[in-house]
Amino acid sequence: MTAKAPSNRLISLDFFRGLTIMGMIIVNTPGSWSYVYPPLTHAEWNGATPTDLVFPFFIFIVGVSIVLAYTKYLERGRERKEMVPKILKRSFIIFALGIFLALFPEFDFANIRLPGVLQRIAIVFFSCALLLLYTTRKTQLWIGWGLLIGYWLVMALIPHPELGLSLAEPGRNIAAWIDTTFIPGRLYQGTWDPEGLLSTLPTIASGITGMIAGYLIVSDRSRDRKVIGLMVGGLAAFTLGNIWDWVFPINKHIWTSSYVLYTSGLASMVLGACYYWIDLLGKSKGTFAGVVFGTNAITAYVLSGVFLVVTHRAWIGDQSLVSLFMDGLTSFGIEPHLASLIWALSYCFLCFIPVYILYKKKIFIKV
Repeated sequence: MTAKAPSNRLISLDFFRGLTIMGMIIVNTPGSWSYVYPPLTHAEWNGATPTDLVFPFFIFIVGVSIVLAYTKYLERGRERKEMVPKILKRSFIIFALGIFLALFPEFDFANIRLPGVLQRIAIVFFSCALLLLYTTRKTQLWIGWGLLIGYWLVMALIPHPELGLSLAEPGRNIAAWIDTTFIPGRLYQGTWDPEGLLSTLPTIASGITGMIAGYLIVSDRSRDRKVIGLMVGGLAAFTLGNIWDWVFPINKHIWTSSYVLYTSGLASMVLGACYYWIDLLGKSKGTFAGVVFGTNAITAYVLSGVFLVVTHRAWIGDQSLVSLFMDGLTSFGIEPHLASLIWALSYCFLCFIPVYILYKKKIFIKV
């Protein structure tokens, strides 16, 4: 099918966003965590797998989207102060949805985990949107570099007050101490959290890299030059990230500065390829599913968390739908890893159904 995005939207960006959300759903919902193909798992510590690209790609897209949306409002003469309440409201809603998913369905407030994916997206969106409104592009670039270099120096020079410093071991760094000391409730890894406080700072830098790409897209340059800019800039960031990896390893768990450049570089090149193929050449055939997910991305992600209650709750004896699915496929001789992947793909299709209905009805939920 051929994709048709809402008017005035960049189809390639919707497609890229949709692929990212599909990736999030697939890697988060295997049929069994005991049977997952290695590329669909996170790196244990340093390094990066394809799964480790999904979240930073989405953060990069957030930065691009901020520029596309708010520069348009400014060009129409909207006052900056008029946009701040809406930015604050949207950030609050995204953060609240993250808290809702953390509590759903038991709503055990005593065991709540405050950090999370949507919470981090909300913080990045709020920070980058305000940067766009009240700072220049040059200042944003300097802030991005400042966050990356400052974070590197803090992580490399300030030890954990109790455990010392070792960036080769989880939990033995200042970010872990800050999480344990200042974040109430449960932490994902017990003594630290991958969406913790300090590591959110370089995540904002990831959003700023997306803003830089967004400025290129809205510029007066020809489409050919935009593609070249995205590809060359992406390659430069990717290369610099790999070089920085020698002294500050690429690591998603603590969102290292090298990880920011490595993933943002790849994201820029992927966006450049999508922009060239879809928007420049006009080849939108085969982009339908991505665009459908991309136009209601946060909605799809929230639904993927809600549907887990149905699919993972015991319905027949002590078996859930996912366990029945896995048992059924493996009983027919399907290898468990493949059965687990088939479930993840099926679950992604389940999430596709409601967002497809929204798309057909031209309902695009802005959260």
